[in-house]
Amino acid sequence: MTMMSTNPATGEVVARFASHSPAEVERRVARAAAAFVDWRALALRDRLAVIGRVADLLDARREEYAALMTLEMGKLLVAAREEVAKCAATCRWYVEHAERLLADEHVAVEGERAYVAYQPLGVLLAVMPWNFPFWQVLRFAAPNLAAGNVGLLKHASNVPQSALAIEQLFEDAGAPAGVFQSLLVSSDAVEGLLADPRIAAATLTGSEAAGRSVAAHAGRQLKKTVLELGGSDPFIVLASADVAAAARVAVTARTINNGQSCIAAKRFIVHEAVAEEFLQRFADGMAALHVGDPRDPATQVGPLVSAQQVAEVEQQVAHSVAAGAVLRVGGARLERPGFYYAPTVLADVPPHAAAYHEEVFGPVAMVVRVPDADAAVAVANGNRYGLGASVWTADLAEAERVALAIESGSVFVNAMVASDPRFPFGGVKASGYGRELGAWGLREFTNVKTVRIRARPAGTGVTHAE
Repeated sequence: MTMMSTNPATGEVVARFASHSPAEVERRVARAAAAFVDWRALALRDRLAVIGRVADLLDARREEYAALMTLEMGKLLVAAREEVAKCAATCRWYVEHAERLLADEHVAVEGERAYVAYQPLGVLLAVMPWNFPFWQVLRFAAPNLAAGNVGLLKHASNVPQSALAIEQLFEDAGAPAGVFQSLLVSSDAVEGLLADPRIAAATLTGSEAAGRSVAAHAGRQLKKTVLELGGSDPFIVLASADVAAAARVAVTARTINNGQSCIAAKRFIVHEAVAEEFLQRFADGMAALHVGDPRDPATQVGPLVSAQQVAEVEQQVAHSVAAGAVLRVGGARLERPGFYYAPTVLADVPPHAAAYHEEVFGPVAMVVRVPDADAAVAVANGNRYGLGASVWTADLAEAERVALAIESGSVFVNAMVASDPRFPFGGVKASGYGRELGAWGLREFTNVKTVRIRARPAGTGVTHAE
C-alpha cells in the first residue's frame, strides 16, 4: 500500500510513502516492548526532561510544523501555528504538574503503611485522525510518556509526513529508541495490533464507526480503550443572551479548522424571541468569510481535507434542503482547484433532515428555533452525540441549570468549546468514553494499585465480603 500526502488547496499529490511491511511492524512493536522496560524504570524527572525538550523543539520548529500541517490537510497557517504552540504548552503543563499528580496517595490505616500507586500499563496504540495532526498526538503522548508508558502511533493515512515528523521530534528530544514510533499502516492492521499481547491498551480519536471497531476488537482482548469520537455540539442561544456576541462567536465556533473539528459548534438552537436577529447576524457573518488559500493571512476558511469530504458535505446539505431546511447562505462547492465548500447556514431544519442528527464535517451550520430553555435542552440531548456544548445567556442561574442538564463531556457558558490541558476532555454517548488531558488523562492508562504494608502479621482481616 502507498500512502499519499495531498495538498487540499490544489488537489495535487505532494509525496508518497510505502507502508511499513509486516516485518517492519513486528520490529517496531518488539522495540517498543523492550523500550518500556527501561522507560518505566527511568526516574520521572528524567522522563519529564524529555517532554520538556519536546516542548522546546516544538517552539523552535513552529513554522516548519505549521507549514507541514497546512500542506497535508489544508489547515489555515495561522491556526497551524497556534496548534504547535498549544502542543508545546501542554507538554510544559505536564512537566510542571506530573510529579504531583503521579505521586503515591497515602491513606491513613492504623498499623499499616498504605497507599495508592499509579504505574504505567505498557505499550499503547494510538489511532489518530488527520484534522489536528500534531495536537491529537501530543495530547496523547505527553501525559502517557510522562506516566512511563511508550507509544505506537497509527496516524491517519493522509498525513504520513506529520506522523514521521512527530516520531523524529521525540527522537531529537532524546527519547530512547522505541519509546515513541509511528506505524505507516492502514486501518486494516489495527485489529492485529490490538490482538498482540505486547500492546497493553489503545486510544482512538476519530469517527464513531472507527471507535466501535477498535472498542470491539480491544474488548475481545480485555484491553482498555479511550475513545474520543464524533460530535454534533449544540450552541444554545437563550432569550437573555447578548445576541450580537453570540452570533459573532458562532461564526468562529462553526468554522474552526475549516469546519472540521469534533468540538466545532454544529447545531445552533435558538430561542424564538431572538431567533431572527441571531439568524440574520449569523448568516451575514458566514457569508462575509473569505474562503481561499490557507497560507494567505486574509483567508478565514480554507479547503476541506479531500474530494470525498466535499462530496459527503454536499450530500448532507442536499438531503437537508430536500427535507425542508431553508438555505440562507452557501450550499455549494466552490468551482476552483482544491477541495472547497462555501460556508453554509441551514435554517429551520426539520428533525428528519440529515444535518439535524448527523455530524457535518465542514463549514455548515444548522439552526433550529425553540420556545424555551427546556425545549433547547431537549433538542440538544435528542442526539446520539455528547462531546461539548455552548450556552449563551445573561441569566447565570439559568446557565448553570441548563449546563448541568445537557448530556455532554463539557459545557461552556458565553464562550465556545475548547480543550485545555488543565481540564478533562472527552464525551459521553456516541462521542466515546474515557478522558484525555489534566490529571484524568495522565492516569487513564495507569494501573491504580493499592499497596498495604503491615510491619507485623495481624489477624486475617477477612470479612467474607469481596
